[in-house]
Amino acid sequence: MSAPSAPPKPYLNPYLAGFGLGLVLLSAFVIMGRGLGASGAVTTTAAVAVRTVAPAYAGASPFFSDYLGDGSISPFKDWLVFQVIGVFVGGLLSGAFGNRLRVTVEKGPHFSTPRRLLLAFVGGAILAMGAKLALGCMSGQALTGGALLNAGSWAAMVCIFGGAYGFAWFVRRQWL
Repeated sequence: MSAPSAPPKPYLNPYLAGFGLGLVLLSAFVIMGRGLGASGAVTTTAAVAVRTVAPAYAGASPFFSDYLGDGSISPFKDWLVFQVIGVFVGGLLSGAFGNRLRVTVEKGPHFSTPRRLLLAFVGGAILAMGAKLALGCMSGQALTGGALLNAGSWAAMVCIFGGAYGFAWFVRRQWL
């Protein structure tokens, strides 16, 4: 018989967390000269995968060659790759220290796990395509572009939140 696990610790105050995120963003600008974002790491990983499968195509493609460079250093030494790894490790440690680490699939009562995972994958793919079209992911647009008062980033975030709010009515039944 296993001992009952400790109850989860309360979440951090959202205002304090937002202030901390602002300090992380400021530190990224000061130390690295770049803001926060995640889509570049995914694109770099995709470029390396294409180079592994079809090296001639990846080398001839202007899109992939921008991410692969001249081959003198690994594309995985990019700032965004390390940032995404750090976000994953930090989230894992936060979940462990807060007693919130568990494997589960969040879904409504009328939804099967395979269907939920399929729709999550499809939604993620749509967001990835949107991130490429918008020249950055939601985190990059909102945090980095918003902090720089970039009008395109503000317009992208208005469209993202407006689209999510408008689409929520159609998917709310899945959670009720």
